[in-house]
Amino acid sequence: MSKNHRGSGIRSLPAHGRGTCAICGKTDIKVLWEKEINGETVNICKFCNAALKNKARAEAPAAAPAAEEAPVAEAAAE
Repeated sequence: MSKNHRGSGIRSLPAHGRGTCAICGKTDIKVLWEKEINGETVNICKFCNAALKNKARAEAPAAAPAAEEAPVAEAAAE
């Protein structure tokens, strides 16, 4: 199958979506993901986007069991 439309969404962007990542500082890299960092919306590369998601995913399970243990302890006390 042909790949005629690959990248068509970024062709209209300035510099075809390339720029400098606000987190890692790499230049001439695709910065297509908008994230809010320190109250400011910035464009970041896909590597930094993945790193932020993995960091949030690692922190989420640590917080979830603590929240689940409290109702169990309360139910046992009753």
